[in-house]
Amino acid sequence: MPTQWVDWSKTTRSKDYRGSGSFATFLIIGPVCFFLGILFASFPYDFPLLWTSDPLTPSYLDHLETHLRFMHQSPPLIARMLHIIIFVGFLGFFTKLFRPSEANVLFDGGSLMLYVIAAGVYLSNIVKGMRAVSQPGGLAAAAAAAGAATTGNGEEGAGRSSAGLHHRGPLSGELVLGREDSLRVMSASRVILALVLVGVLVLQAGQWYAERKEADDYAKAEKEAAEKRAAAAAAGKKKL
Repeated sequence: MPTQWVDWSKTTRSKDYRGSGSFATFLIIGPVCFFLGILFASFPYDFPLLWTSDPLTPSYLDHLETHLRFMHQSPPLIARMLHIIIFVGFLGFFTKLFRPSEANVLFDGGSLMLYVIAAGVYLSNIVKGMRAVSQPGGLAAAAAAAGAATTGNGEEGAGRSSAGLHHRGPLSGELVLGREDSLRVMSASRVILALVLVGVLVLQAGQWYAERKEADDYAKAEKEAAEKRAAAAAAGKKKL
């Protein structure tokens, strides 16, 4: 494969190989575990929305909106620290993928793709949803405003469906979710984000296992070669 940015001569035994035991791996695993901890703390809020059939009470939705609003309206230092930790993960990937070996391309390249997907889910769904929650009146006011705008659009207004979805008609193509559905989308986004981050850890663990397996195979081959040399030397001495 005639790519110039990949060092195909580099192996796991090379001195400049950045594998699972390098500091760059720590820069990747640390932020990923940190984000998984944050998502796990939100799991008690997500579970009733996604995996239970019990009806949701208005007090639960109010409590969840208050929690999300409090997180989004936290001091700017909190958001800056979070974004710094995100960029620390990217720094680890870019370090491992500088003049990478084939193993780096397979494991770290795949991990970087998953990490980019996680960042996209965070920016497109979670941040957008928290901004909507932080608006005056929260999601309920946003849904009511969308419903009023929908019914006032004349021929384009299609009204409100039985699922609580507001849609503005075939010309605009805009779909506005209701309060409960918006919170459910945010919860599903957090679960997807957690699964993607777990995939990053799985690939990094796979890189460690592949390196260990290769080291064991290399040690076994060296041992067999040494035994063959010793047997040949002993046979030569007997002939003498």
